[in-house]
Amino acid sequence: MRIDKYISGCGYASRKDVKKLIKQGLVFIDGEVCKKPEEQTDENSIVEVDGERLIYREFVYLMLNKPQGCVSAVYDKKYPVVTEFVPEEYAHFEVYPVGRLDIDTEGLLILTNDGQFAHEMTSPKKDVYKRYFAVLDKPMEEKDVEIFAGGMEFKEFTAKSAKLEITENPNEVYIEIAEGKFHQVKRMCERVGKTVTYLKRVAIGNLKLDKSLEKGEVRELTKDELDMLYKK
Repeated sequence: MRIDKYISGCGYASRKDVKKLIKQGLVFIDGEVCKKPEEQTDENSIVEVDGERLIYREFVYLMLNKPQGCVSAVYDKKYPVVTEFVPEEYAHFEVYPVGRLDIDTEGLLILTNDGQFAHEMTSPKKDVYKRYFAVLDKPMEEKDVEIFAGGMEFKEFTAKSAKLEITENPNEVYIEIAEGKFHQVKRMCERVGKTVTYLKRVAIGNLKLDKSLEKGEVRELTKDELDMLYKK
């Protein structure tokens, strides 16, 4: 790729500023001074700017512990958006949320700039189950477990078989679904006569929310975590 795109992709400088660095003779490719922004390089090249070696990454994968009060979008006229929590060092990647969580739902949200990865994680055909912790106004019963397992018909979609796990406190449950349609967990609970008063996503596939992440905090996914997601 072009050297100006490579350097901007590393987050070192904008493509406009890269031209200035090149004019100053501060950019080197494999030990040779770079003279033009359109010069070509690749991932095997050694690129240095002002003596610092750069490492290019095309994609980035972030874990956010989403708080309530923000929407799963990159822009909204009315509410704060989840990308506002992304540290400045990742700004040039222009990440976006993988799937969505309702404005009043907390928990695990992945942000990335990898479209294929996002599709793999959100397509109902891939059966990547999302696990939620829910607090209800009324206790769940054992008969509800079978109803969830049988799937549910809604006007807009058919919910696949879902796993309902009742804790020692029947007003607190874990629910696993494959689709993640609009208000799906809440609507499934309403179907059996319960109202969700608190909802938090705790896992996507084999990836669990990092308990050390405070609400609004972000960190990169590790290679092992990415491998777990793809295996799922």
